[in-house]
Amino acid sequence: MKKTLLIAFSFFLLAFPSFAQGDAAYIKDNYTKFEYEVPMRDGKKLFTSVYVPKDQTKKYPIMMDRTPYSVAPYGVDKYKGSLGPSPQFLKDGYIFVYQDVRGRWMSEGIYEEMTPEKEVHKTNNDVDEGTDTYDTIDWLLKNLPNNNGKVGVWGISYPGFYTTTALLSRHPALVAASPQAPIADLWRDDAFHNGAFFLVANFGFYPGFTNRQDDKPTQRRGGRFNPGTNDGYKFFLEMGSMKNSNDKYFKDTIRLWNEMMDHPNYDQHWKDRNVLPHLHDIKTAVLVTGGWYDAEDLYGAINTYKTLAQKNPATPVYFAMGPWVHGGWARGNGDHLGDVSFGGPTGPYYRDKIEFAFFSHYLKGTPLDLPKVSTFQTGVNQWKSYNTWPPKEAEEKNLYLLPGGKLSFSAPTAATDDYKEYVSDPMNPVPFIDGTDFDMKREYMTADNRFAEKRADVLTYKTEVLDKDVTIAGNIWANLKFSTTGTDADLVVKVLDVYPDTATNNQFTAKEINMAGYEQMVRSEPIRGKFRNSFEKTEPFVPGKVTPVNFELQDVLHTFKKGHRIMVQIQSTWFPLIDRNTQQFQDIMKAKDTDFKKETHRVYSSKAHPSFLKVRVM
Repeated sequence: MKKTLLIAFSFFLLAFPSFAQGDAAYIKDNYTKFEYEVPMRDGKKLFTSVYVPKDQTKKYPIMMDRTPYSVAPYGVDKYKGSLGPSPQFLKDGYIFVYQDVRGRWMSEGIYEEMTPEKEVHKTNNDVDEGTDTYDTIDWLLKNLPNNNGKVGVWGISYPGFYTTTALLSRHPALVAASPQAPIADLWRDDAFHNGAFFLVANFGFYPGFTNRQDDKPTQRRGGRFNPGTNDGYKFFLEMGSMKNSNDKYFKDTIRLWNEMMDHPNYDQHWKDRNVLPHLHDIKTAVLVTGGWYDAEDLYGAINTYKTLAQKNPATPVYFAMGPWVHGGWARGNGDHLGDVSFGGPTGPYYRDKIEFAFFSHYLKGTPLDLPKVSTFQTGVNQWKSYNTWPPKEAEEKNLYLLPGGKLSFSAPTAATDDYKEYVSDPMNPVPFIDGTDFDMKREYMTADNRFAEKRADVLTYKTEVLDKDVTIAGNIWANLKFSTTGTDADLVVKVLDVYPDTATNNQFTAKEINMAGYEQMVRSEPIRGKFRNSFEKTEPFVPGKVTPVNFELQDVLHTFKKGHRIMVQIQSTWFPLIDRNTQQFQDIMKAKDTDFKKETHRVYSSKAHPSFLKVRVM
């Protein structure tokens, strides 16, 4: 959900991609704009902008985007510069609808972050995003002339969540929906990854997002937080403990920020905001879209698809995953990220052959030849088609951490209890990027990690040079045997593709980078150790006791090519991508600056205490 820190309204760019300047002139010449206050069943009215083709000799399907990021510009004489998910839709003939969701911008009501969905709606006051979508569709069908009775919904990121909840309206006219990078479970998507708080992504987002906290419609934007520096590492280190975010900066004025600070565990507050349990009895055709390098909502895309496919086997559910950052498929070429090339444009292929084809088929009846699963295989830069995800052909294997920093599909055999040890100092945390930035720099998802390997507080394991291609498809699970001198610790596991010394630079490689020996991030995730057995109830480590720590790193489709190596790095800080663990068993959101302690950690790699990654190999 949170895209950048210094540009508070970057989500406008995701929700409304910037297309050719000629589109703006075409829209004014060929569309008439209307603005409505659409009534909901509980009496609240939602501000809705509608763009209708001037040619009224035919009927058109409706394409709708519900958003918390504003339907601006406001005023019937002020037009958007683009309409629909991509330019392909603009000249093909659709009625385009944009709506400020309840409690945001010009719509009435009080805003709730990821509005909890209700399974039962007994009275008109039992409202949620599903009922708001139902009431909106019903009103549009009755009040917009020349609609063909079919509705499609799409949205990226937070609007992706509202697209998912549109499915819960179960309105018979909603025939197609595409949740793209949707938030599915806010605790897991954007706030806490296995209990570790994503600091840099959230800190700068909420001041800009918070333009109102009452029921009064407004066009006022939120404020931009000015850190006074571009050095996020230095800024957050000097900020100190998480409690200081309010003591020094926010002063308890941002309700949504405080909700995160008050709920570090996966309690009822977060369970109510998990939309996945509600995704049953869906009849609408769905296209779930995500990016392998989405630093915000990778979990949401993957698990929205998996849940829909599992719970609704008779419903057409499609899945598209490309080599994209958050929303990267909506505009641009999608031909690289940072130094890594994807071999050519991937964005246009998705927009034309997948997204446009999907909506055109279900809203207009055009032919459709689309596999259920369309995924881009990184490493070899090829599109692959499957009937299910993960592919049934993928075989589960263990990739073991071995003594001497080796990595192998063969289990350890030594009887001695081998381990690697490091000192984790929260006052000298491992940076998540090699450089200075006040942002969740999206390039970290493919960045060279040679800078991290040089540190004494980063453990490194790698295979021999591969004698054949190794393709991993599906989710990765870390299974670590771990001990600490403290009572809590974070663990960060990174899976890397190590290029051979013969690798050459490509057109996107930065001047200061050499692709020979490049250590490309493939997948990475943290866990806050006290959540190792339950996200609801935490428990301390017993100092010195060898303890299993198992957690999911999420899905990949990546080929480690012949001549490359597979590498795993393990560390306990990743700053300021995630906040710092005091390494004491306590509520870290309420910790003091004096609570941070230096501790010694061990990761074991013996026959008695094997550590490994569980992967699916093609």
